[in-house]
This record gives sequence, C-alpha cells and structure tokens, in this order.
Amino acid sequence: MAIVCGAVSPHGGLAVPEAYGREEQKAPASRAGLEELGRRFAAARPETIFVITPHGISIADQFAVSGGLKAVGDLGNTHQEFEIDRELAGAIVDTCRRDGVPAALVSTRMSSDPNYGSEMPLDWGCTVPLHFMGASWDPKPRVVVAGPSRPLGLAQQVAFGRAVAAAARETGRRVGYIASTDQCHTHADGVYGYDDAAKPCDAWILECLKSDDLLRLQEIDMDMVAHARPDGIWQMLTLAGARQVTPMRGEFLAYEVPSYFSMACVAYSPQ
Repeated sequence: MAIVCGAVSPHGGLAVPEAYGREEQKAPASRAGLEELGRRFAAARPETIFVITPHGISIADQFAVSGGLKAVGDLGNTHQEFEIDRELAGAIVDTCRRDGVPAALVSTRMSSDPNYGSEMPLDWGCTVPLHFMGASWDPKPRVVVAGPSRPLGLAQQVAFGRAVAAAARETGRRVGYIASTDQCHTHADGVYGYDDAAKPCDAWILECLKSDDLLRLQEIDMDMVAHARPDGIWQMLTLAGARQVTPMRGEFLAYEVPSYFSMACVAYSPQ
C-alpha cells in the first residue's frame, strides 16, 4: 500500500456556499472540480488522508506534522473531527530524519498526559478539501496534517513529499494525498492588493499542471511569486516528491478566478 489517490485542491470557501449559508454559487468550476475529487477519493478508499496546508501550524526551519489524538475544525456552520493517524505521522517524521529532511511532530496538550485532550486545529486549508474528501464518509478516514517550511527552499519540499510517500508504503497505509493550495492572490485589489504578476504567474503554474510536470515548479521566478502571491508552490512540490515514490498521472479538472485569488483542481491516480 502507498499513495492511492492525490489532489491539488483549492481551499477557497467560495466553493462551499452551503457551509456559510450563502445561496449564490460563486465558484462553480471549483465546486465541480472538488466534487469530482471527492468521487475519485471515495472510489480509491484511502484509510488515511494526508493534507499539507499553508494556513496551519508552521515551524520556520522544519516541516510540521500533526501529532496528538484528534484533528478538529469548523467550516462555516459545519464541524469536522478526525482521528489522527499517529503511526503514519511518526513514520513520516522518522523517515524525514533518516533522509536529512528537518521535520517535527506538533501537538497541543491540555494536561500532563500526552494522550488526554490533545487536539490539532484544522484550518480552512484542511476543512475545505476535507468537506469533499472524507468528512462525510462512514467510516471516516484518519488524517495527518502537515505544514510546509518555505525557508527550507523548494528542493526540500520535494524531499519531504518523498518521505511522506515512503512512510505510507512502509506502514502499509492506503493514503490519499491532498496538496491544499489556492493560486495567485493579486488578481484584484483584495488582501494583498492588485499586481500585474498574477496573470503570468498563474499561466506559468497552469502550464506545469496541465503538462503534468509538477517538478518544473522548482524553476519558477520567485520574484514573480513574491508579487503574485500564490500560496501553493510549496505544497504542490511535496506532491511532486510523493510521485517520485508512487508514480501518479495527473488530470487537470478546473481553474477559475472568482475573486482576488484563483483556484485550480487536479486529480492524481497511480499509474
């Protein structure tokens, strides 16, 4: 067993109007892409969902991997709760250390007992994709949540993904791999303002996604990235590393710019 399905998944709440009580559909292409990802993940039957998100707990010079007992979060008016796959989480960190990739388990504790009340918060980078890929399943999958470490550089993101896939294989897990990412965030005057770099940066990323060459993301102009502010280069490169251990073919599903930021969906299946 190893990675049985994968996704580049957006995490914009515009694709989940029912969770926020909105009637209008503001991101129909992303919604359709996420629903298709959900169908494919359900068909692949992963035991554990691994999510790497840019919006959760981070450590400046290490990859952060969820420890503890449970992962808990809210998406609008919906609640999510998962058991953490502690064996896989520990194996990921052990494999990273063996391969020279800085990584650490992170958790919260409410008492001196490490097994009591230890809950990891799920940010929207997790709850949006998990809304479609796991939250409503019966039985529910376990999860492992990780955060990238941008200061370590792009090559280390690839190495971390290799370690995740190797740990999945060594523990005998059926794992679904979600690289949670929205694309460029300066298409309009939003949180980061407007910048002309957003369109060419998205075009460059989309070429990598559509040509099924995630590793090429290592060649992106980082000055353009600084202006366009995509939040997913790092997570997508970890998926590129996982594919070096478990070869997977990508299928581009959707792209749109519903707001100041853009979203893309890509499904991956083992070859």
